[in-house]
Amino acid sequence: MSDPTYIPPTIWDADTVSGGRFAGINRPTAGAREQKELPRGNNPFQLYSLATPNGVKVTVMLEELLELGHSGAEYDAFTVNISDGQQFTSGFVDINPNSKIPALVDASGEREFRVFESGAILVHLAEKFGAFLPSDPARRAEVLSWVFWQVGTGPFIGGGFGHFYAYAPEKYEYPINRYAMEAKRIFDVADKRLAETRFLAGDEYTIADIANFPWLAPFVAGTIYNEAKTFLSIDQYTNVARWAREIAQRPGVRRGRLVNKVWGDEDQQLAARHSAADFDGKNLDFTF
Repeated sequence: MSDPTYIPPTIWDADTVSGGRFAGINRPTAGAREQKELPRGNNPFQLYSLATPNGVKVTVMLEELLELGHSGAEYDAFTVNISDGQQFTSGFVDINPNSKIPALVDASGEREFRVFESGAILVHLAEKFGAFLPSDPARRAEVLSWVFWQVGTGPFIGGGFGHFYAYAPEKYEYPINRYAMEAKRIFDVADKRLAETRFLAGDEYTIADIANFPWLAPFVAGTIYNEAKTFLSIDQYTNVARWAREIAQRPGVRRGRLVNKVWGDEDQQLAARHSAADFDGKNLDFTF
């Protein structure tokens, strides 16, 4: 169903009301809207994020590094509530001019620096600690290909399908069908690959899996975008389900998915994380 009343203007007006759940924060301009510094902890890494799929990529990566024994990967994680516009404070814009979570400050060396965009953060941490990214050129290329496949497909799943199916103020046939078809194609790509290999880049768990898991697993579990699991017939992608269930059992994944989570059951929320002790008393179960 299309809207026969809307005619795009000759020149788009930036004052157009967008409507919907995110109307209060959606603007066509960049930069800080409020002067406010970010909190700081004492660990080598400072993470500012939210437990959306892109945010979970990084907290899982950090927890996986700690699980391997890399004590230098200790981090402080602070929640950035994007619904409240906290990503537009001056402190956050300083570390990510694009005002999107997650953003990381690497304070582990003599000079601290920022890293933004979740894919870039995964690669930076993998190279820094020599983990989850092979050094062999061919294997490395395969891993990075699947990492950036996810970076490219995420907007179709989230800003495309998720927005028009779950968040848009009106439901229209064309955008929902367009992005549902693309979401299913993405699952089909992953499912066919995972029919051949245990993990996305081969038989070794890598940042390719860490990047893709937070996006694909919630569909398998049926915990994202209302009834999307049924609507998209996700149960047919049996290889993705096998892969997601195996990864969901990893201790680092179980911890990482709770960090900066501020909704749902209280025992599965962790607004801020400063040490492993913050998980005491939390429900780390993630079965589906």
